[in-house]
Parts: sequence; C-alpha cells; structure tokens
Amino acid sequence: MTEHLSMPKRLRVSVATALAVGLLPLLAACGGSGDQADAGSGAAAGGGANAANDTTTNADGAVQLTVPDGVDDDTKKQYISENTLAACMKKQGFTYTPHVVTADGEDNLGGLTGEDYAVAKKSREKYGFGNYAAAVYPDDPDAPFSNAGGKTGGKRTDPVDNDEKGLTPAQEKAYQQALSGPPAATKAEEKLGGCQLEASEAANGPALSADEEKKAYDAKEEANRANGLALNGDAQLVQLAQEFAGCLRDQGIPVSTTQPTGMSDMVRLDQQVPENHFTMTKEEALPLLTKEIDLSLKDLECGKKFRAAYFPKLKAHPYYGDNA
Repeated sequence: MTEHLSMPKRLRVSVATALAVGLLPLLAACGGSGDQADAGSGAAAGGGANAANDTTTNADGAVQLTVPDGVDDDTKKQYISENTLAACMKKQGFTYTPHVVTADGEDNLGGLTGEDYAVAKKSREKYGFGNYAAAVYPDDPDAPFSNAGGKTGGKRTDPVDNDEKGLTPAQEKAYQQALSGPPAATKAEEKLGGCQLEASEAANGPALSADEEKKAYDAKEEANRANGLALNGDAQLVQLAQEFAGCLRDQGIPVSTTQPTGMSDMVRLDQQVPENHFTMTKEEALPLLTKEIDLSLKDLECGKKFRAAYFPKLKAHPYYGDNA
C-alpha cells in the first residue's frame, strides 16, 4: 500500500520503502530500468558522506547523494531510493531533495544484545537494558531510546527542504501525484505508485506477482526455519545454553527457555515493564533502573560464553524468532 496524500512527504517515502523491503505485493514500475540504474549507480561513485550527504547532480540537474563507503545493504538501498526519487521527480518537472538520515557516533543500543561484551558491559553499567534510562537521563543522547536533541522517537523532526514552497494548490496536487501516483478510490486499492514505486523497484528489484511474492515469502520462511533448527541443534550451543540457564537460576533469575535461539534476549524480553516507562519521572524510574542494572549485568556475565559462540553462528545462519 502507499500512503495518504495528506501525510508528510518524508513519512510517505519512508513507509513506501519499508513496505517494499517487507515483501508486500507491488505493481509494475512507472519507468524504465535504465533510469533507475543511472540513479542508483550515480550515487555509488565516491564516498565518505553521512547524514550531511555529499551530493552531485545528474544530467537532468537532479541532486544525487553520494553513497558513503562501507554502509550496509539496507542503508545503500535508502540512498538508491532517495536518488531515484529525485531523478524521477525532476523528469516530472519537480524538485525533490534526497535525504538519508543515519545515526552519528556510537550505537546507543549496542548494550542490549550483549553481542559485544565490552560494549554491553559499559552500557549496562549505566543504562541496564535501556527500559528506564531515557527517563533517568533525559538529556543524555547515549541513553538507549533517548530523545535528547529530538534525535529519536515521536519528536524526531524530518529533514527540512523547500521543495514544495510556493506551489499553488494545483501544483501541489500535481507534485503529490508525481510522487505517489493518483489517489486510490478506496483504502483497499491503495498501492505504491508514481516515483515512489520507481524508487522502490530501483532499490529492491522489480515487483513480483502475487504467486512470486508467495513463493519468495515461503522460501524465506523455510530458510529461516532451517537456520533456527541448525542453531538449536548445535551441540556446543545447547551445552552453553544449559550452562547459561544454570547460572541464571543460581542468581535467582527465572528461565523461560533454554533454546539457543531464545536465550540471548530471554532475560531482557521477559521483564514486565510498565507501559509508561519512557515517560516516568526521574524519581519514579531511578529505583527501577538500579534493579535493572543489576539484573542486566548478571545476565551479561552468565551469558558471556554462550553469546561469544552464538552470535558468530547466528551470522552464518541468520534467524529471527525463538521458536524454531
């Protein structure tokens, strides 16, 4: 589905990208594959940019972002998508300023998984599992889920541009239709369209038919199931998971599973966290954070050997879920 035309431009684009990555059915593209390839490859030359975004322009004068060296595939797809949107909109006679916002500095969620023991220990000693840290340290940008500086959460602001400034209502409508396609007659008929569809296909490949989509989804699920079985059947991981569980029990910490695929995040995810934990006062959150720090460090120490073995094997057998 695509988004309502009343939604902010950046939100519509991000949702469109997320839908495409999520393997939802798409329809045919709105442009030639050559244009899409130019938009993507034009961004790939050079490197070293981040949220500041190094830029060039293509032959039509559309701004194109330079893809930084070493970015992961998902981030690269964001650049390709944004560059394609800019190129496509330029051909429609409009300006679209591409933006890719990436996190700066150290990953403030690095302590949650415990994959890197040293990073996790440093984080957990102050922030625990991160459930109460933002309330206790509201001005600390390194606190997990912190909104310090408006960088995360509902208060995060979209990049500002003047792409639609000065347009008449008729021009604004034309702009939105070029971006998203004509509005659907009903909500059930909503789908990706316009330059958003072209951008999605440039980043994620051609749209699949319903049958192809189902086959791709089934294949992905089967591969995931096989990877989960491999991890949960690994003799070393099974042994280390049992040791991990025994250590937790000795510390008085309940154990809800000994499956290797569930053990890494079990203690963190099993916590009963109040719904208002992000909006608590510091006085309310501090004693809960103190208890969580102690719990998170015990979990980290008990699982040190397990996680050291598990995460490299998880990379070899990518798996999501805990019920393989």
